[in-house]
Amino acid sequence: MKKISSLVLFLLSTVTAFGQSGQAIEMADTLRRDGKIWVVVATIAVSFAGLAIYLIRIDRKLNRLERVQKDNARH
Repeated sequence: MKKISSLVLFLLSTVTAFGQSGQAIEMADTLRRDGKIWVVVATIAVSFAGLAIYLIRIDRKLNRLERVQKDNARH
């Protein structure tokens, strides 16, 4: 779980670093003006949330398998 939180923090820091460019992007201005930027933001948020949930589930399954393997090694 600690690795996942570290990964999420790393991704958030890189996203904010790339998002601070001083140049104006014409496509982004058009999306903001038309109100469609929220569709882009929502899509990215759903993608990251799905990825985080997937990684958490895999982490829990691996921890459970490791416990079972450790218990079987004792017997």
